[in-house]
Amino acid sequence: MGDTAIKIGGARKSAFKDKVMKLLPDGGNLNACLTCGACASGCPATGLEGMDPRKFLRMAALGMDEEILSTNWVWMCSMCTRCMYVCPMQINIPQLVFNARAQWPKDKKPKGITGSCDMALKNDTCSAMGANEEDFQFVVEDVLEEYQEAQPEFAEMKADINREGAYYFLNQNSREPVTEPDEMVPLWKIMHLAGADWTYGTKGWAAENYCLFSADNENWEKIVRTKVKAVEDLGCKVWLNTE
Repeated sequence: MGDTAIKIGGARKSAFKDKVMKLLPDGGNLNACLTCGACASGCPATGLEGMDPRKFLRMAALGMDEEILSTNWVWMCSMCTRCMYVCPMQINIPQLVFNARAQWPKDKKPKGITGSCDMALKNDTCSAMGANEEDFQFVVEDVLEEYQEAQPEFAEMKADINREGAYYFLNQNSREPVTEPDEMVPLWKIMHLAGADWTYGTKGWAAENYCLFSADNENWEKIVRTKVKAVEDLGCKVWLNTE
């Protein structure tokens, strides 16, 4: 047979791996994964689609781009970062997931996420439910008046809107004023009893950002900048995001 060498294995060329290597901690390396399983043990998405953080990371290390970029598991990861904090090598697995999401074509991404991102871009409230400035202000004022009258102990409770100079600018998940307005009140009561100096803004009041979950960096940034401008325009010191 002669002296013909037989090559076994060998590294697979991976554009995905090359990109995410830049995101690891100083000196980090995907190949430094100890396969200890700490990441998978506390992950709420472990087992879904037959995947877990450890398996996802090993697939990245092995250059299995096609498998990584086609598994629906990336949309089941909650991005809670629990895996990163228990990893002895400090590998940021959620960032790997985020980069995988970003490479999916928009028409292949979950429509609930991309649709909510698109809705939030329609006006400066940033509401994924499509609530506009007037609707939000009406609901807040109406619910506040109802509780002030029904619960005398909270007759002095406030839920200001667009009050300049307040210390806190409070964001609100837009599902609540649209579908469950009474769910806003417990937080108002807490702020009232704590003596907090706070306000809503008609602009930038929605707390959620589905463009983040869609890995749409451009529009994620656009929504954040809209909210930041709303905080700065009112001169608030602290942006308090309930998400």
